[in-house]
Amino acid sequence: MHAHHDHHHCHSHRGGKNKRRLAFTLVLAAGYLVAEVVGGLMTNSLALLADAGHMLSDVAALALSFFAVWIADRPAPPHRTYGYYRAEILAALANGAALVAVSGFIIFEAFQRLWEPPEVQAPLMLWIAVGGLLINLAGLWMLHGGRDESLNVRGAWLHVLSDTLGSVGVILAAGLIWAFGWYWSDPVASLIIGLLVIYSSWRLLAEATAVLMESAPRGIDVDEVRDAVVAMDDVKGIHDLHIWTITSGLDSLSAHVVSDDGQSHPDLLTRLRTMLHDRFGIDHITIQIEPEGFVERETPI
Repeated sequence: MHAHHDHHHCHSHRGGKNKRRLAFTLVLAAGYLVAEVVGGLMTNSLALLADAGHMLSDVAALALSFFAVWIADRPAPPHRTYGYYRAEILAALANGAALVAVSGFIIFEAFQRLWEPPEVQAPLMLWIAVGGLLINLAGLWMLHGGRDESLNVRGAWLHVLSDTLGSVGVILAAGLIWAFGWYWSDPVASLIIGLLVIYSSWRLLAEATAVLMESAPRGIDVDEVRDAVVAMDDVKGIHDLHIWTITSGLDSLSAHVVSDDGQSHPDLLTRLRTMLHDRFGIDHITIQIEPEGFVERETPI
């Protein structure tokens, strides 16, 4: 039996960087939230209030993401054998669900206003939206480096991206209202923003659910792994192969490998681990070597 666990230090280092990214973006978003809410009420703009709603969901999502990164890096009690790594995946799932819920409400309100669009104070609406856009661009810049490392950070990044699209939509709507008096552009912008956010969050939900269901990691072909193991010298077969993701960037593999020479286990384990690391990027590995003809005793239920 062989297990290799060397990801904790690397994961902790990434977690520290992501905590700083999330904290900075959280402060920016929370600071501008009040201005957008007050501005939306003063201008009577649904698009601006929708953008404020996105900003509110951003603040909640960033706070949740920050908490998840913090707790994932904490020492775990003995009964939590994987620590708190899955907290980041749960946060990503919650963020994706919140995005869909907020977007659904905005779409509903947009349809309500589409037939009788109210008057909107376009100049103030425009300047507030420009300020929101600048804040969101700063947040996107901060989170960009961590979005490929962590599904949790990607969820927060998607929140900020959706709010950035919202700010752009509000600016366009404010410009059309100011120039042409097209008040219908306000609910139309809200509708488009809501649909874009639902589209962007669907993949996040799918990926978070796949991790929780312990599906094979994206980019790893289980059949290709099986064939690569069987093709090695001294290997007669493989069964009970499982490949899953513990948290972003931490993939695991367990398997029973049938050997034709029970005396070559140490060398075979080294070769298997090297191949799985170099070819598939898997480091968290547990392999049970079995001699040919070995029958494992089943535990009575």
